[in-house]
Amino acid sequence: MSARTHNPSDQDWTDQDWLDDPWTDAAEPRRRGKKKPVGRRQLAQMTADEDSEQDDVIRRLKDLGHVTEIIAELKSGKEATAYVARGPRGSVLVKLYRDLQARSFKDDSVYRAGQVIIKDRDRRAIEGRTRAGLEMLQHGWVAAEYAHLWELWQAGLPVPEPLVGPHPYDYTATYPAVLMRLIGTEDYVAPRLSDAALNPEQARSAWEQSLTGMGHLLRLGYAHGDYSTYNLLWWEDTVTIIDFPQLSTRQNPHFRDLLARDAQSLATSFRKHGIHADGSSVLRDVQRRAQGPAPEPRLLLP
Repeated sequence: MSARTHNPSDQDWTDQDWLDDPWTDAAEPRRRGKKKPVGRRQLAQMTADEDSEQDDVIRRLKDLGHVTEIIAELKSGKEATAYVARGPRGSVLVKLYRDLQARSFKDDSVYRAGQVIIKDRDRRAIEGRTRAGLEMLQHGWVAAEYAHLWELWQAGLPVPEPLVGPHPYDYTATYPAVLMRLIGTEDYVAPRLSDAALNPEQARSAWEQSLTGMGHLLRLGYAHGDYSTYNLLWWEDTVTIIDFPQLSTRQNPHFRDLLARDAQSLATSFRKHGIHADGSSVLRDVQRRAQGPAPEPRLLLP
């Protein structure tokens, strides 16, 4: 699969109106707010509680052959819990979205704007936040992350390799979990750039890689929607982009605002690493990089 490209003249990446309106030796990367791992837990322990929805999901992942052992809980947030796991293809990151009633879906409408929902009943359920509507949002959120991971990984972007798919029939079976290759090792998972301790040379390299990554997303017609050091991993002097369910295209009427917000978020979050830039200059730089060479596509082997 080759990376899709856009004609700059058609897409107007350098439209001036956009700018007028708006994981030597450094210390080991730190895990800010990181709890001590819960320890190695056998799958049998994870599935001991028959009433636990998360354990039911883990059991299903084992039955499907994707997971053999849960190593530790890595991070628990308001949207999802991340687990370090092991499977037939090596180390796995399991991102398990929370029950739809526990999730906020706060401000998700700005990312969904421009999407076409054919059935009026479905649209009303989503807009009314009924249980059926929330479940459709939840399914769409998980499917979108898989679909975006596959497209970006095959296009050669620095993202985690998805471990289920590429056909939707395969990855919808893991709902509400998303499985991807672990960045780092089971004993030391790649930190977010927001938590990493970088020397000046590393900081400059991470900054350049982050700008280029955002440019590659723009070349494919995407705004990340939450592009900052909190969604960039740092491992072996390499930046990896994560968190894709909210990716927006130019069909979204808020696309320009989301792109400008990403540029500002990147600039603001890099200040702790000694990089000082403003959002407008970052946006110009990203637009320029979007017109440069594309990364080498990855081949999907049978």
